[in-house]
Amino acid sequence: MSSIEDRIQSLGLYLPEETKVPAGVTIDFAWARVYGDRVFASGHGPQAPDGSVIGPFGRVGVEVTAEQAGEAAKLATLSVLASVRRALGGSLGRVEAVLRVEGFVLVGDGFEGSTTAVINGCSRLLLEVFGEEKGRHARTAMGIKATPLSCPVVIAAEFVVRPEEPEPV
Repeated sequence: MSSIEDRIQSLGLYLPEETKVPAGVTIDFAWARVYGDRVFASGHGPQAPDGSVIGPFGRVGVEVTAEQAGEAAKLATLSVLASVRRALGGSLGRVEAVLRVEGFVLVGDGFEGSTTAVINGCSRLLLEVFGEEKGRHARTAMGIKATPLSCPVVIAAEFVVRPEEPEPV
């Protein structure tokens, strides 16, 4: 286990198992894709430790409070990190930097809150887990009308990673 996974565990948090896709949903994409020194993580919603998608579900400002959505952003970020970890062969130790986060907040009509405040749940977690140097990132926080499964928050991200160490000969 890398120090990143240790830090996550010491915070009382978890990296969920692989996403359990609900019946009738087809996934025709990678949850995380490594290309060169980058890992691109698809949009993730909040997950339970077993990989199932968890609520609350619905629009922020209607069925879901901004505080609940901030917690959902944190859980969705853990889902992203779990997929990145799997794509990297089981460890987040190769992550050199979090480059960019895209946060999408499912908002109700007339939402007057701050999507930025909601996505801070993601940003704060990344800074806490990776530290200032590796965790500081560029970010977008958008309010939108629809998300998969009515998740209140969806998080996507891009990371820089160290090359894989060659096998000793």
